[in-house]
Amino acid sequence: MTSPAKFKKDKEIIAEYDTQVKEIRAQLTEQMKCLDQQCELRVQLLQDLQDFFRKKAEIEMDYSRNLEKLAERFLAKTRSTKDQQFKKDQNVLSPVNCWNLLLNQVKRESRDHTTLSDIYLNNIIPRFVQVSEDSGRLFKKSKEVGQQLQDDLMKVLNELYSVMKTYHMYNADSISAQSKLKEAEKQEEKQIGKSVKQEDRQTPRSPDSTANVRIEEKHVRRSSVKKIEKMKEKRQAKYTENKLKAIKARNEYLLALEATNASVFKYYIHDLSDLIDQCCDLGYHASLNRALRTFLSAELNLEQSKHEGLDAIENAVENLDATSDKQRLMEMYNNVFCPPMKFEFQPHMGDMASQLCAQQPVQSELVQRCQQLQSRLSTLKIENEEVKKTMEATLQTIQDIVTVEDFDVSDCFQYSNSMESVKSTVSETFMSKPSIAKRRANQQETEQFYFTKMKEYLEGRNLITKLQAKHDLLQKTLGESQRTDCSLARRSSTVRKQDSSQTIPLVVESCIRFISRHGLQHEGIFRVSGSQVEVNDIKNAFERGEDPLAGDQNDHDMDSIAGVLKLYFRGLEHPLFPKDIFHDLMACVTMDNLQERALHIRKVLLVLPKTTLIIMRYLFAFLSHLSQFSEENMMDPYNLAICFGPSLMSVPEGHDQVSCQAHVNELIKTIIIQHENIFPNPRELEGPIYSRGGSMEDYCDSPHGETTSAEDSTQDVTTEHHTSDDECEPIEAIAKFDYVGRTARELSFKKGASLLLYQRASDDWWEGRHNGIDGLVPHQYIVVQDTLISE
Repeated sequence: MTSPAKFKKDKEIIAEYDTQVKEIRAQLTEQMKCLDQQCELRVQLLQDLQDFFRKKAEIEMDYSRNLEKLAERFLAKTRSTKDQQFKKDQNVLSPVNCWNLLLNQVKRESRDHTTLSDIYLNNIIPRFVQVSEDSGRLFKKSKEVGQQLQDDLMKVLNELYSVMKTYHMYNADSISAQSKLKEAEKQEEKQIGKSVKQEDRQTPRSPDSTANVRIEEKHVRRSSVKKIEKMKEKRQAKYTENKLKAIKARNEYLLALEATNASVFKYYIHDLSDLIDQCCDLGYHASLNRALRTFLSAELNLEQSKHEGLDAIENAVENLDATSDKQRLMEMYNNVFCPPMKFEFQPHMGDMASQLCAQQPVQSELVQRCQQLQSRLSTLKIENEEVKKTMEATLQTIQDIVTVEDFDVSDCFQYSNSMESVKSTVSETFMSKPSIAKRRANQQETEQFYFTKMKEYLEGRNLITKLQAKHDLLQKTLGESQRTDCSLARRSSTVRKQDSSQTIPLVVESCIRFISRHGLQHEGIFRVSGSQVEVNDIKNAFERGEDPLAGDQNDHDMDSIAGVLKLYFRGLEHPLFPKDIFHDLMACVTMDNLQERALHIRKVLLVLPKTTLIIMRYLFAFLSHLSQFSEENMMDPYNLAICFGPSLMSVPEGHDQVSCQAHVNELIKTIIIQHENIFPNPRELEGPIYSRGGSMEDYCDSPHGETTSAEDSTQDVTTEHHTSDDECEPIEAIAKFDYVGRTARELSFKKGASLLLYQRASDDWWEGRHNGIDGLVPHQYIVVQDTLISE
């Protein structure tokens, strides 16, 4: 029973070993197939790269040719200009310089793309061909090495199989010898036992016969025992020999087993990795790296060349200067633009008198005519100055329209993670049709108004020039002085005394009052642009000290009035929120708790001047009131913040305009909502406050704190001054408006500034002093203080 069971077990062990070897052999076969597939994929990849760059080279060459045709088309057009001198002269103008640089950039790009195509065809593609050839050759050698490694591994496995079978055979022989030895020992024990039992069963007999029987039986037993002992000795020797062989075979098997496992481990862990790294991939990645870096170098150098050309164009664009071009144009064609020779007096029939006759009886007529011209000139200059202000304000509006920084299209080149095409942002940009149509309509309307005023101003200036020339000649002829004395000041008509202490600017108070009365429910208030013409008219009226919104009439465009209010804050020389507190206010925005944020904003704002705080309190109380009608006017605090944020607080240079503007808008929104908790109440800060309905209340406790209208703050006074003609006492005046001197002789001053006047230089000018500097002061920009003009 024992031997068949062991034999069956041995067969199972051999079968298990055969199965394991078969699995390893199948693995080795699949490894070669995998490496073959990898080689095929590698060859296919390299072929695709070659086809790709070959096609890209064709595209680059076609693009280069098209660029060359484009450049040559316009260069030929330029070369065909008949007047070569004219063309040469035009090249010095900044727009023509930009055009020439643009054409040169196209030619440069054409050359660069030709070079790029050549690099693709003659450099990069041959590199891929070489990499493909090297990879195929090296893979064949690698496959030979791999096959040798696999053969060696199978040889080791076969050796293990032979040693294992030898071990099993010797071990089986040892077990069989051991079994035979045990049987001999049992037979011996059995024989000895039989002898003892026979001696015990024997009965007594005669002495002679008994002795003979015993001797005979002992002889038989001894013969059987000796046979068994000899058989035992043989089997013992056989067992010992087979046992030794089995032990040696087992030792050889265990050593072979350890060596085989080490070989298998080395093959799978080290040999395969080394085969792939050092044979199959030998130089492949490095060669591919070099080829692709050649591509990168070509593309980067193309970009660098393009950037150099674009930098030159950018520099030319920065140097676009209308004033310089005008000067160059006039210098180039000096003979065309230089003034002609003066017309000389052509006497008739020998009349040699070339001067005005100021003798009687025409003298009185000339004097009267000179006075009439002076009066007419005074009126014309005032009217023309107002036309000029309107024209300049309209011109500034046009310049704001045409210089708006809407040229950044970086958003159009943002790609999604899924590598889809360019984001569709065109509808949100400057080029959206509704935006263009509205902007163009406003621009054309403003341009039409500007040219109307420009024509009116030039016609007025021409008329003034003619009348002034006649007046000056008459004055010179009549021997009158070029400058009038202080008697003109004494004969000046009524002047108005401006209340320069008004805390809330008139334009702010009047616009807010009008909107509060008529526009709280106006949809899109402050978001929809009004008529630029009406905005300019209203703005100019306020600059003249008038209030065009006085009274209860509602015949003005609400969006235009809202535009005037935004324009006022946007046009302040210093924003309502100073730049030196910008970072402190931005730090407040990061706070999540609204109450805590309002408290910190209040602390930051309390350092501002009292007047600024009063204006802020007034404005934000109005905006908060306006936001309560958001269901009708569609302007909640956030929408109002978007409209007023850029006007009230400018983002300092060097900061990210987009992200900072979002924080500014959040700040303005917070102040609108929390204005009662941010600004001091009337008892803490005396001054006017906003009340619903647009009126302004003043909580100042001083006797002079009563609210007065613009009409009450001025009064007409008639002044007389009886000093001698040789000596004039200086008189004091207050500036009604800001004025910037246009020449070195004219003084510059701010609204509300105090000036000292010496004497009238003409009907339009005074000689005076401001901040220790003497110069000319325009009469229309000041109010003479009647209290300082004594008899």
